[in-house]
Amino acid sequence: MTLTREHARAMEVSLTTFARQWGPLLTSRLGAATTITLDSVVLRSYEDYIQSLPQTTTAIVLTQEPTRTPVVLQIPTEVTMTMVDCLLGGPAAELAMAFRELTEIEWKLLGEVLGLACAELTYGLQSVAPMKFDIKGVKYNPGFMQVVPAAELVLVGTFDLTVGPVSAPFTLMMLAEPMLEALRGAEEQSGRSAQEQQEHAAALHLLAARMAEVPLPVSVRFAGRTLPASTIADLEVGSVISLGHPATRPLDVVVGDITLAHAAIGANGTRIACLVVSTEEEA
Repeated sequence: MTLTREHARAMEVSLTTFARQWGPLLTSRLGAATTITLDSVVLRSYEDYIQSLPQTTTAIVLTQEPTRTPVVLQIPTEVTMTMVDCLLGGPAAELAMAFRELTEIEWKLLGEVLGLACAELTYGLQSVAPMKFDIKGVKYNPGFMQVVPAAELVLVGTFDLTVGPVSAPFTLMMLAEPMLEALRGAEEQSGRSAQEQQEHAAALHLLAARMAEVPLPVSVRFAGRTLPASTIADLEVGSVISLGHPATRPLDVVVGDITLAHAAIGANGTRIACLVVSTEEEA
């Protein structure tokens, strides 16, 4: 997989639009002059990206719809703390303070400006493909943030952010394959007639409808555990295996070895059933 000059240019234009739109909105919300400029867009592995980040930072995990792929908006903690201070009415200034995680109130305040970032990112990338971004959560230690496999290729946009006297770079990471596929699709659409585009859209709609009807095996299971080979060899009728699954913990609802939800054991008439109590995104 490579990033061609045309694709790199398209991403640069889209992310520059995002930066130009989000910057003035931050200025109005923070009450401090804020500028954002795009520095570069590169293709690299997720492992290389994580290793380039500070040991502790504020990494906001987003979800990109409709592909449901993860996106990471990484902003240095000293900048996020300055933003929070401005939102509380303070001046934009460098805060010499030890690292700490955001409190619930601080995260709620920051969520407003991050929501604006999601909206402007959607607007900036609409020339590539229709997509939407939602906030999923926040992490603080990139070394333990395994949102995609280490070898997965990602597109990383690096920006320069200035809030008053505080300046620092921040990054935006997106999975490369969905974005490059969207870029290739946009190139194909530009060379089609109006009728061909309509036929293509109809075919995609029909394919999506058929995919929704594909049957998938669903399993509900306890948490597994590892046993030595000797214990397994000695199993016989009446043997008791302690699962180590707390009685208060819901069971995992699994499709294709991927946990999609959590459920409590119940009954439906004379049959055993389960009640979904949370999805994996909510957990």
